[in-house]
Amino acid sequence: MHEVSMMQNTLEIAFDRARQNGATQIECLTLNIGELSGVIPEALEFAFEILIAGTMAENASLEINLIPVTCYCQRCDRNFQPQDFVYRCPQCQQISTNILTGSELELASLIVS
Repeated sequence: MHEVSMMQNTLEIAFDRARQNGATQIECLTLNIGELSGVIPEALEFAFEILIAGTMAENASLEINLIPVTCYCQRCDRNFQPQDFVYRCPQCQQISTNILTGSELELASLIVS
């Protein structure tokens, strides 16, 4: 369950950012989680609820944006979302290894007061 350490690191980043902006409380965190990140959103939400107790984020909400896999086809010069685990361009059938989105795990926004 590596989501606990991921959430701990994310909260530390959020606390630092909140303090840098003179905030005393975090109201909402938004995370972008890619389909390929290997993170289970429900486990991340569970870790969040445990780790915020007694912190400046104690009453904060967590919003998670799931980011789909997007690939780039060099032959067609266009982006596409693969339909399965073979990243084949739907137009020319060339397999792409150029993954543009879907592997991210990032703190997208923070609402503080």
